[in-house]
Amino acid sequence: MNTLYRVTGSAKISDNIFSLVFDAPAIAKRAVPGQFVHIDCGLPLRRPISICDIEGSFVKIVFEVKGVGTTRLAERKHGDLIDVLGPLGNGFPEVSGRVLLAGGGIGSAPLLYAAVRSGKNCGAVLGFAGASKAILTEEFAAVCGSVQIATADGSLGHKGFVTDLITSDGDYSAIFACGPRPMLKAAVDRANELNIPVYVSMEERMACGIGTCLVCACAAENGGYKRVCCDGPVFTGGEIKW
Repeated sequence: MNTLYRVTGSAKISDNIFSLVFDAPAIAKRAVPGQFVHIDCGLPLRRPISICDIEGSFVKIVFEVKGVGTTRLAERKHGDLIDVLGPLGNGFPEVSGRVLLAGGGIGSAPLLYAAVRSGKNCGAVLGFAGASKAILTEEFAAVCGSVQIATADGSLGHKGFVTDLITSDGDYSAIFACGPRPMLKAAVDRANELNIPVYVSMEERMACGIGTCLVCACAAENGGYKRVCCDGPVFTGGEIKW
């Protein structure tokens, strides 16, 4: 469903990255970690933004400004109304046991709600280009049993890739990953080496957001294509042809 919701908070949280909170009881009640919303930014096409967190009736999104649409979204202030369609897509499954959350850059944001829902029964490994690009580290630390950071330039935490931090330590039952496609492929390869089930949240350009336009289709391992907006955005690591 889509309707108008009122913005209750907005902030710049890192270089070119913003958070927006809006009061949306209907979305908050139904959403699960990994789903997204489709937001009218005053352009012909909506912009898909993953749900970062939910507290009561308040929905939080975190996004990177990349063009006109997200620039307009970043300009929304307290009291503004936004037209939102959602929640959309299939989110992360419920799993028994501990979960390792692996996020790359802005892909860390959709994993926070999974961490909140899991409580301390999860760990997080988060990767960024550098310390100035790091986001939500305090929020993850508040809800995860452990948090490790990797940066490409070594300015914060481990110097290297976030997938370097995916190990068998922690007795994890599953890995949830979100980030750039090369990072997701590396996470799937690493999970396969460790024999741990892995679920990936894909990031693709979308138009309709409901499965009719096929803009977001990605190749499936068993042939054919998967629509990220409605078959995903969360898939098992083995579903996608990398």
